Amino acid sequence: MRKYEIMFIVKPDLEEGAVKSVFDSVKTLLEEQKANIVEAKEMGQKELAYEVNKYKNGYYFYFLVETNDAKAVKEFDRVALINENIIRHLVVKVEE
Repeated sequence: MRKYEIMFIVKPDLEEGAVKSVFDSVKTLLEEQKANIVEAKEMGQKELAYEVNKYKNGYYFYFLVETNDAKAVKEFDRVALINENIIRHLVVKVEE
């Protein structure tokens, strides 16, 4: 199985329930795509290194997933680009 680290940043001006909803929707998406979630972290609100879309802060989230193919990761990437509440995302394949 391949391992991937997924990190994404959610807009800071959302209500707490909406932020949790974005996290839950990403988790559900990965599980529906048959990805095994090894680790999931809500890292809280942090200051961005540089301004993104006029935001200086954001809510950081991290997933470590295992999957047999990259289908789940590609679907996350597609959805993250469409979702207006996610301001940045990054997917890294973990080399073993």
